[in-house]
Amino acid sequence: MGAALQMTAFGLALLSTLFLLLATCTDCWMVNADDSLEVSHKCRGLWRECVTNMQDGVRTCDQYDSILADHPVKIVVTRTLLITADLLAGLALAMLLLGLDCIKFLKEDPGVKLKMCYGAGVILGTGSILGLVGSVWYAVDVYVERATLVAHNVFLGVHYDFGWSCWLGMAGSMGCLVASVLLSCCL
Repeated sequence: MGAALQMTAFGLALLSTLFLLLATCTDCWMVNADDSLEVSHKCRGLWRECVTNMQDGVRTCDQYDSILADHPVKIVVTRTLLITADLLAGLALAMLLLGLDCIKFLKEDPGVKLKMCYGAGVILGTGSILGLVGSVWYAVDVYVERATLVAHNVFLGVHYDFGWSCWLGMAGSMGCLVASVLLSCCL
């Protein structure tokens, strides 16, 4: 039972960490949600903004000026939280891998292996909370920005909604949280 639980937690942690990494690297945190007939699909991410022409599929992206340039707070905070979550999830994954019962590392000392699994669960939980806060922070800011424009009857031509990268960040964070609970509470 313990080995099956460890492998389940490891598989979930691995998949969730990949989701977090993809969310951090991809550029579709906000998508245009205009109801009119669009000829292009616009995505805004943490690192760049991309436009895809719907007729011929040509995609062009504009990198943000610099990492150190003045950016909106939602981008800076989300970048920081997701990069930290990625690093913590990667560290927890390595620690969990060494703590698995099926790995021969420290086979003669099962107490240390169990502590490594617990430690990986705690680190994974911390990373998942940071990733979830970053993703939800960004989503709430997108919602507040749109609600403010609608409340003031301002129409800029394009309304943005949550993109698939934002949902991927939330899913990866929740998966890491579930894996953390499995490792910390159920082992």
